[in-house]
Amino acid sequence: MSNLRFATRLNSFASNPAGEWPDLKGKPSVLQMAARAAKVDGLTDLDLNYPDHVGEKPSELKRKLEDMGLAINGFAMRYYTNPAFKLGAFTNPDEKVRREAIDLTKAGIDAAREAGTNLMTIWLGQDGFDYAFQADYDRMWQHEIDGIREVCEHDADCLISIEYKPNEPRSYSLMPDCATTLLAIKEVGAKNLGVTLDFAHVLYADEQPAFAAAMIARHSRVLGVHLNDGYAKRDDGLMVGAVHSIQTIELLRQIRRDGYDGAIYFDTFPDMTGLDPVHECEVNIKTVKRMLKIVDKLDGDNRLSGAIDRQDAVSAQAILQEAMYGEIA
Repeated sequence: MSNLRFATRLNSFASNPAGEWPDLKGKPSVLQMAARAAKVDGLTDLDLNYPDHVGEKPSELKRKLEDMGLAINGFAMRYYTNPAFKLGAFTNPDEKVRREAIDLTKAGIDAAREAGTNLMTIWLGQDGFDYAFQADYDRMWQHEIDGIREVCEHDADCLISIEYKPNEPRSYSLMPDCATTLLAIKEVGAKNLGVTLDFAHVLYADEQPAFAAAMIARHSRVLGVHLNDGYAKRDDGLMVGAVHSIQTIELLRQIRRDGYDGAIYFDTFPDMTGLDPVHECEVNIKTVKRMLKIVDKLDGDNRLSGAIDRQDAVSAQAILQEAMYGEIA
């Protein structure tokens, strides 16, 4: 994480449109949202949804964003173009629909490469089930593995990153947690496949974020980190550190120890309540920078490694609190 980059969710910048575009009729365009994001002090990158955000030639879009001072960190697939995808993308019972989803993903990979990025995030939220006796689980799982393998083989130089989530929009996602995702990656067997950790998703999968990151680094690799926060009941998309500051610091420490060198991406939802997205993003960036300074303090404190070696939670917490808040006068 020596070359620290910060990316963000582009749709966040549609928040409170009247405050930015008082005469706007309808929704802001991709370039309008990007221009607003470019006002964020410290923001270096954007992630773009495909095909939602790529309505023009990808190389031309890249150039226009660069003119605003922003790079493209990666693309993220969205399976909304066909209403049939609601019943599944790679796992749809209709072979033609499955083929459409896979081909759309391949087109997204090609567009990402043309836009100068080699990272494609796939969130397969539609691939799952809602009722008992709805699915042949073995067949559904095989369709998922086959689909992921095919898109990985499409371009071996493009990194494919699975973002897991317990549910929503389906009641049960086929990729709900770290362990199931790692099992799928093992079965796929592609060298360009890895995992995107979304902090709020990890929380409501009932996982400890740093532990999930450690397991992914052990069995695969972390290709993306989405920071946000929540109350571990749903995908709240709150600001970084708003609820789980300590767990966020531990995650940052873990991914740095494991050699993560990608962007820190803010998957937050200021648009849900009309917050100022520029200010919100700037605060997120400052929060992460402060947390990384705390990580520096912790890594420079030999007492912490000793406490962890002994699994001495009390001493570890005392050292952490001292690093966060300082010593008592």
